[in-house]
Amino acid sequence: MSIGTTSSHRRVDSWNVVARLGGSDPVLRDEHVVYIAHVDHFGIGVEVDGGAIYNGAHDNASGTSIVLEIARAFVSLETKPRRSILFLIPTAEEWGLLGSDYFVENPTMPGSSLVASFSLDMPFLFHPLRDIVPYGAEHSTLGSPVRAASEHLGLAIGPDPIPEQVLFIRSDHFSFVRRGIPSLFIKSGFETGNPDLDGGAINTAFRQNLYHTPFDEVDQGFDF
Repeated sequence: MSIGTTSSHRRVDSWNVVARLGGSDPVLRDEHVVYIAHVDHFGIGVEVDGGAIYNGAHDNASGTSIVLEIARAFVSLETKPRRSILFLIPTAEEWGLLGSDYFVENPTMPGSSLVASFSLDMPFLFHPLRDIVPYGAEHSTLGSPVRAASEHLGLAIGPDPIPEQVLFIRSDHFSFVRRGIPSLFIKSGFETGNPDLDGGAINTAFRQNLYHTPFDEVDQGFDF
C-alpha cells in the first residue's frame, strides 16, 4: 500500500502587531511580561450552508478584544507596572503558531528579557464566569499569583475539564514555553452557577457546530 499527496506552496506576507508599555521600576523595566491574542482566523474559506466568510468572533476576536482592554487598563494606571508589558497580537496561529514562533525567534528586544507570557484564545463567553483553568500554572511560580488573583476575584480554579484535547500546546503561549519562558493559557471553566446551564455541554456544542466554521459570529449569545 502507498499513500501520496500533492500540495502547492506560495509565499504570503502577514504581520504581527506588538506594542510596549515601559515599566516604572528602573531595574525591572528591562524585563517584559507578554500578553498574547492571535488576530488571524480563516478569512474566506469553504462555503458551508451559504456562508464562506470565517469571521472568528470567538476564535479569536474575543481574545484580541480582551488584550486591547488590558492594554487600555494598564495605560490608565497612575503608576505603571514595575515590569514592562508587551501586547503581542500575532498572525498565523491557526497555521501552526507561526506568528508567535517568529516573534520568539526574532524578538524586538533581547529574548532573555521575556520573563512570562499569558495567552488569551477563545476565553469562552457563553455563560457567567465562575471558575478558570490556568493551563501551565503548575509548571512555574506563576501559579501563586494566579491563585491570589482568583481568590481576589472570587473565582475558583478548576482542573482541566477536557484533558483529551491537550489544549496546553494549542495556542501561542506554547511558542514561549518551547523557549523555556514561563507561560499561562487561561481559559474559562465550565461552572455556570446555574443548574440549568451545563457549561460542558455548551462548550461541546460550540466545538461541534461552530468552531472553525463561518458561523463563529458575534450573535452567538456571548455573556458580556
